[in-house]
Amino acid sequence: MKAILVRIGIDHSYGHWNGPVDPASGEFVYVPIPDTVGKRYHPGHRISYREVVPALEKFSTAFGINDIHFPKQLLHRAMHLDPDFANLTYGDNGKRRGLGITKLSRGDLLVFYAGLRPTTKHTTLMYALVGVYVVENIIHAVDVPPERWDENAHTRWTPISTDDIIVRAVQNRSGRLKVCIPIGEWRNKSYRVRNAVLKKWGGLSVKDGYIQRSARPPEFLKPLKFMRWFKHQRPMLLKRNN
Repeated sequence: MKAILVRIGIDHSYGHWNGPVDPASGEFVYVPIPDTVGKRYHPGHRISYREVVPALEKFSTAFGINDIHFPKQLLHRAMHLDPDFANLTYGDNGKRRGLGITKLSRGDLLVFYAGLRPTTKHTTLMYALVGVYVVENIIHAVDVPPERWDENAHTRWTPISTDDIIVRAVQNRSGRLKVCIPIGEWRNKSYRVRNAVLKKWGGLSVKDGYIQRSARPPEFLKPLKFMRWFKHQRPMLLKRNN
């Protein structure tokens, strides 16, 4: 088995904001990064940030937040909805950032995490797992038939890049976490996986559990050990984005 840890979601570098999380319950809103300015889309396939507003409003009401400070300029931008948990897909560039993902096989794992902003007065972000895919298959984006273009950000574009790949996940074993699982802390001048968690996982292919930013997603050194730990968390997986 192989398993790769993939950072997703809007953050300071991509969108200049972070999705909210309630630290007590672990409930969060999945807010994707912005799509590249100037991208063109197949008719009807552009997804606006306005589509995530209802989820943010529901979250704000549930936790008594008067203003969640969502950047108004993003309301006119398109979201890069990837992964798309409603369709259980994930897209990436198979020749650069996603090169390691192209080597995955059926039954391997993609583990998604995000840097979330706590609703309470925390000075640091909450780095947490937000979703898991068990790989069903991986195909070239250009081979996706038109009737399935709307299932992922990388096939909503026109033209579709010949370098891109699409991961499809196994039903009933994959999805967005109903509540996130905190894994990170601020240590040695950056965000890293907590030492205790890193030990239970069996390590990552990056120095000292570094997860703040990476050119290529790190791999789990002992995926089966991670899976035992993950199942022990009793996760509930949802086939929806929010």
